[in-house]
Amino acid sequence: QVQLVESGGGLVQPGGSLRLSCAASSAIFRLYDMGWYRQAPGKQRELVATITSRGSPTHADSVKGRFTISRDNAKNTVYLQMNSLKPEDTAVYSCNRVRAPMIPWGQGTQVTVSS
Repeated sequence: QVQLVESGGGLVQPGGSLRLSCAASSAIFRLYDMGWYRQAPGKQRELVATITSRGSPTHADSVKGRFTISRDNAKNTVYLQMNSLKPEDTAVYSCNRVRAPMIPWGQGTQVTVSS
C-alpha cells in the first residue's frame, strides 16, 4: 500500500510562509486525487486544498489566496505553499486521497503560527 510522509512544518510568525511536502512511496500516487487536511486540538479535521491527478486545484475559502496546492508527479510529491500565515492556521497538516478510499495516514507535520 502507498505510504505518505509529510514534512516542512515548523514555527513561524504571523505573516510568514512555509512549504509543506507530502511524499508518496509509489508511483501509483500519480493516479490519485490528493488533498491537504489540517486538524487543530479539539477541532475536527478539515480539508484545506485538493488537487486532481492531472493537477487541477481547489482551496477552501479559509485559505484561498494564501495557500497554493501543487504536485510534481515525477517526484511522487504534493506540496502546499502557505503564505500570509495566521495563528488560526496552527494545526497538524496531513495529506491523503480525496474522492476515493483513504489510505493510512502519515504522521502529519505540525505548523505553529505564533508571535
